[in-house]
Amino acid sequence: MQFTVMKDTVLEELQLLQGIVEKRTTMPILQNILVRTSDSRVELVGTDLEVGLRTHFEAEVTEPGGVTVSGKKIFEIVKSLRAGEPVLFRQKDGQQQMVIKSGESEFKVNCIPPDDYPQVSDSKFSAKTVFPHGRFKEMINLVAFAIAQEQRYYLNGALLNVKKDVLELVSTDGHRLSFAATAVDKLKLDKPISVIVAKKTLIELLKSDDDDLDFDADDNNLFFRVKHRTLISRIIESKFPNYEAVIPKENPHVLTVERESLTQAIRRVSLLSAERSRGIKLTLNKEDKGTLELFSSNPEIGEARDKIDVDYKGPNIEVGFNSQYLLDFLAAVSSDRVVFKLKDENSSALLQPDPEGDVKALYVLMPMKI
Repeated sequence: MQFTVMKDTVLEELQLLQGIVEKRTTMPILQNILVRTSDSRVELVGTDLEVGLRTHFEAEVTEPGGVTVSGKKIFEIVKSLRAGEPVLFRQKDGQQQMVIKSGESEFKVNCIPPDDYPQVSDSKFSAKTVFPHGRFKEMINLVAFAIAQEQRYYLNGALLNVKKDVLELVSTDGHRLSFAATAVDKLKLDKPISVIVAKKTLIELLKSDDDDLDFDADDNNLFFRVKHRTLISRIIESKFPNYEAVIPKENPHVLTVERESLTQAIRRVSLLSAERSRGIKLTLNKEDKGTLELFSSNPEIGEARDKIDVDYKGPNIEVGFNSQYLLDFLAAVSSDRVVFKLKDENSSALLQPDPEGDVKALYVLMPMKI
């Protein structure tokens, strides 16, 4: 195998593969990427068995072939080379080394035959299903922070619902639930899809830019394509919780507040909250409907209070929340204001951006005792 390509061309693809290949694994092959050449094209593949990336670029190929090599090391080597110079990659049959040469710089990196590399699925995207990529990335930002990392495997991803004219993403960690949806005209689909997508897949999708995101699925995998790059995600085989039952239907007391002023007030007050619970208390008084009081205390440090202007319709309510959970939602939305819909101090709150954009967002947050 031998090919020559400009540094910047290959470096961009190797950079994306860094988020895919395993850094620590009991299977050394998963630290490698698969390199294949044919005609004037070089294909790179990386996988951790759950998420994979398949990409390619044009190059001057003088000898076709294939090999697997450390994804981290080949990236570090190419990154260190001088800018604007061509890079030669060469691996001779029967030799377990890849030579990387640019100018006077030369490296020899140990490699493994391609036959040992795990099979990574591919798709022809024959269904021609296309997501609006910008809005889908906005949806990812609205749900990714609420994805759990725990033994309940089905919570380690977000539920993706693909329907005839709408896309939905839902995540929960058992203490909060985040929902995002957007309408999509003429979404080509053989049948509705409801699957759990790994958090790693969603984070990788945030790194790509284009107007359209091609989508396909088979019995075991989801496929997302942006330009010449295809992200492959193994479906998490489990049943997602009944999220619709969790979303409050009757929270009559409405609080509207400027998002930035609330964010800054929570940050100030949470400085003296208990480190473990991060709890703060919100107090609404029907006699003073124009203000919200925030309070936190830590027996070992002290206490903090703050007050901001709000628009509130409802009775006296004192309710506690995890301050970080509130900040996560406030950072994910871009609206000028947010709306809290409350029932009482023991019931879940429903938060929404105001005004609502092309992506609908709902955030359900369980209260806590302060």
